[in-house]
Amino acid sequence: MKENVSDFLVRRLSEWGVKRVFGFPGDGINGIMGAISRASDKLDFVQVRHEEMSAFMACAHAKFTGEVGVCLATSGPGAIHLLNGLYDAKLDHQPVVAIVGQQKRTALGGSYQQEVDLVSLFKDVAHEYVHAVTTPAQMRHVLDRAMRIAQVERTVCCVIVPNDIQDMDFEKPPHEHGTIHSGVGYKAPRVIPQAEDLQHAADVLNAGSKVAILVGAGTLNATNEVIEIADLLGAGIAKALLGKAAVPDDLPYVTGAIGMLGTKPSYDMMKTCDTLLMIGSGFPYSEFLPEEGEARGVQIDINGRMISIRYPMEVNLVGDSAETLKLLIPLLKKKEDRTWRNRVESNVAEWWKTMEARAMEPANPINPQRVFWELSSRLPHNCILTGDSGSSAFWYARDLKIRRGMMASLSGGLATMGSAVPYAIAAKFAYQDRMIIAMAGDGAMQMNGINELITIGKYWRRWSDPRLVVMVLNNRDLNMVTWEQRATEGDPKFDEAQDVPDFPYASYAKLIGLHGIRVDRPEDIGSAWDYALSADRPVVLEACTDPDVPPLPPHVTWEQARAYASAIMGGDSDSAGIIRATVKQIFA
Repeated sequence: MKENVSDFLVRRLSEWGVKRVFGFPGDGINGIMGAISRASDKLDFVQVRHEEMSAFMACAHAKFTGEVGVCLATSGPGAIHLLNGLYDAKLDHQPVVAIVGQQKRTALGGSYQQEVDLVSLFKDVAHEYVHAVTTPAQMRHVLDRAMRIAQVERTVCCVIVPNDIQDMDFEKPPHEHGTIHSGVGYKAPRVIPQAEDLQHAADVLNAGSKVAILVGAGTLNATNEVIEIADLLGAGIAKALLGKAAVPDDLPYVTGAIGMLGTKPSYDMMKTCDTLLMIGSGFPYSEFLPEEGEARGVQIDINGRMISIRYPMEVNLVGDSAETLKLLIPLLKKKEDRTWRNRVESNVAEWWKTMEARAMEPANPINPQRVFWELSSRLPHNCILTGDSGSSAFWYARDLKIRRGMMASLSGGLATMGSAVPYAIAAKFAYQDRMIIAMAGDGAMQMNGINELITIGKYWRRWSDPRLVVMVLNNRDLNMVTWEQRATEGDPKFDEAQDVPDFPYASYAKLIGLHGIRVDRPEDIGSAWDYALSADRPVVLEACTDPDVPPLPPHVTWEQARAYASAIMGGDSDSAGIIRATVKQIFA
């Protein structure tokens, strides 16, 4: 029996090393679905509840494994649904290939049902490579190029396969003029800067007496090198959100997160340093970096497009973080004066005391910080953490102490809601023996997380270690936006827009065969985490938290204070509660 195009597509994905495809079926991809079924021993199909979730999972797979993530959707609405998750991958520089169906070629241009101009639709999110297969002999090189370009450019690529093509016999391109003959395989090159640029960078860093390091996702595989550089330079290390797992938080000179979600030690370090070393980060908020001209700058990034766009750097090094740092280390002189380092460490130690004090402040009924603080000391070895956007990301960034060997991620560049649960599912499929913990707010859970609990319910019995926890902050408020309205716009809470319906998350989990725990007393948080982390199946831990506890920025500006006062005087429905909670947090 001759191999058809869909069978070849599945076989070629396997040859590229793809083991798993995330998707949702539809008649526009019936041929491909049949091929996956016939090759189920080579390729695992994970059925999601919504195509957007399959793109999130493909992105998370790429983040946690370094491999290409692959998602699959039908024509028309299925393809459209992929976009948000694909933009998450694009903005966080992750290699993802989307395979989508299309109507028969003979119908195209005829306003046929579900006919969408998919090349135009995907032209931005998959701008490096999007192509429709129009003849069986194209299938090989279109897929090969998509897989290779996704890895080379660390971006999203898209392959569109009309459903009549899917069922045709596969053809090798003939050996003649006007044909393409492609092959499988890609290995990332060793990218390092020029020797003279490395020496220039070393001269700048050696001259500095107060060095601040900022690391991002590009340093996740350079932990040892970053630590050695920091020790030589007597530097402190701040972390962009996607670099949370780059260096462990138990090092006394790691100042933690930076930005609005960041820490005071990170803010103070950036405002008083005389030299900035930025490694593998595109952190966007310049107001949290040194004033222009106040510090000399050195940046390392694998992507030359990201060099010197956040701060005017004196030396720009294009190269792999680990490889570049290895070459830089022998050129650096160990700083004997540790005055700067001692100051950083003192600030960090004081900050952790402050975080504990704030977490233990009473609230109505539970302080959200305490939910994260109680988890932090209980984090299992080698666990994987997934976060969402919103106030949950704030406490995730600040209150969790990452240790060596853990992994963690969320939606960084896009900062979209809804990433925590699909990220956790993808992580669990990739690392079935590791504990996975997702942290989301009730807004994100109602947007899509509740539905993906059904996916967890469908698959958890297949996992060698079924432990997975989804923690939900049930505060019945779109909390981060509520606080942003107050602190940036000076507007009181818009109840009609911000109030979220109450929902029994823990009870729902039980309804679909998972464990569910609802916590509404602070003294029960620790035991709830103990139970969730040792359960025999996935658990939803629903924490009833106080929306009035403020996510205080590391530095309150006069504009923010004035806007906050304006919101309260403007008749905020929660004004009494937020005043009480804010005073408690400030004094803590």
